[in-house]
Amino acid sequence: MHTNITGRKIRIAVVGCGRISKNHFASIEKHADNLELVAICDTDQAVLEAKSQELQVPGFRLLAEMLKEVKIDLLSICTPSGLHPEQTILAAKYGVHVMTEKPMATRWKDGLAMVKACDAAKVRLFVIKQNRRNSTLQLLKRAITEKRFGRIHMVTLNVFWTRPQEYYDSARWRGTWELDGGAFMNQASHYVDLLEWLIGPIADIQAMTGTLERNIEVEDTGVMNIRWRNGAMGSMSVTMLTYPKNFEGSITILGEKGTVRVGGVAVNDIQHWEFAEPRDYDAQVKEANYQTTSVYGFGHPLYFKNVIDVLRGEAEPETDGREGLKALEVLIATYLSARDNRTVSLPLEY
Repeated sequence: MHTNITGRKIRIAVVGCGRISKNHFASIEKHADNLELVAICDTDQAVLEAKSQELQVPGFRLLAEMLKEVKIDLLSICTPSGLHPEQTILAAKYGVHVMTEKPMATRWKDGLAMVKACDAAKVRLFVIKQNRRNSTLQLLKRAITEKRFGRIHMVTLNVFWTRPQEYYDSARWRGTWELDGGAFMNQASHYVDLLEWLIGPIADIQAMTGTLERNIEVEDTGVMNIRWRNGAMGSMSVTMLTYPKNFEGSITILGEKGTVRVGGVAVNDIQHWEFAEPRDYDAQVKEANYQTTSVYGFGHPLYFKNVIDVLRGEAEPETDGREGLKALEVLIATYLSARDNRTVSLPLEY
């Protein structure tokens, strides 16, 4: 179905040169043997000129113009979340593979449209979930895959971070429903992704959200209760109002034969790891912990590696568009539950 790119470097372009793009530029540099940055795009002329000069690549104000004028294999999308769908669909029309930041979209129908457009154009759609690559979560995923917990009874996630008003004021799209989404959809979306990726399909969601402090359209704080199809129950608490700085990003899993807590600022510290039956890799738990000042973790270069391998025809995608839809579905269900004050059951549609 897809033509593999072999015998040369993969030509990549980046659209959106804001906050997250530096992780992309650093990853492209790290994989310089396989990737060649050929162009960048941003609507801010000053930012575009500075970046274009720094990276020594042509810069474009309009994405359509860049796609028309430059031969691109892969487009990396680092723009506001609500713009991802139209940019993905446009790239697909030009036969360009797409790698987009999370969340893939802010509306369910937009997410579906992205997957359909890439399928129709026979191009790949990758949705970045770099936290899955964290060493701590890789070990946890392994323990779950090996059924070391036995039956999982309870799961709790906390995202206690800080985003001051200046953060939301730094760009007009931040804190809006259409382009951003709130604490669950933007800041905590990697944690929402873990609910499905680690524990399995979700049956029911009950959520409450509020805008307690910040002057924004969306929520700065929220809670949700979850029941999984396998019977496990859990909850997630999220706030961007922690004093005075980011405090915790954690997951605790309680099963019949195991108890694990991964905490730290961004699930970077395995604080408790106990199972009825030991395994040889339990000794690696200490080594898996890492220091991080960045809530993004160190997963971007590892995620890029998978994308390169897929485009070379050497691997399957870790998170493609359909995998991205799973997290988006949970997010949309959360917002519907909070808005309508009811339990929302998944899937959203049959």
